[in-house]
Amino acid sequence: MATDAPPPPGDTVTSPAQPTTESFVEVQESAEFGELRRTYRSFAFPLTIAFIAWYLLYVLLSNYAGGFMGTKLFGNINVALVLGLAQFVTTFLIAWFYSRHAAEKLDPKAEAIKSRMEADA
Repeated sequence: MATDAPPPPGDTVTSPAQPTTESFVEVQESAEFGELRRTYRSFAFPLTIAFIAWYLLYVLLSNYAGGFMGTKLFGNINVALVLGLAQFVTTFLIAWFYSRHAAEKLDPKAEAIKSRMEADA
């Protein structure tokens, strides 16, 4: 639970200086922040659209192509089960791919902006 009470005597924990509102606005309008947003959007938007299209395809096939979805591939395994499980695999692959992308491209840019804001405050 956070309180506004002063820290106990001898407590030397210091938090980073808080940037001003003007600093946040200045950073938001900077080319560097714009590049960070562009990098995020160029990854997230296409992947989100692709996944939604893939999901809607599965739903539409389930509703309107029952014969195809019921086609047995081997044993009691049919097309619907394989495509349904592929939805889960796709979700985990996208999460893994995004974490790699964020670690390589987004986090360094965001950390640079954050460090500069804390140093200026």
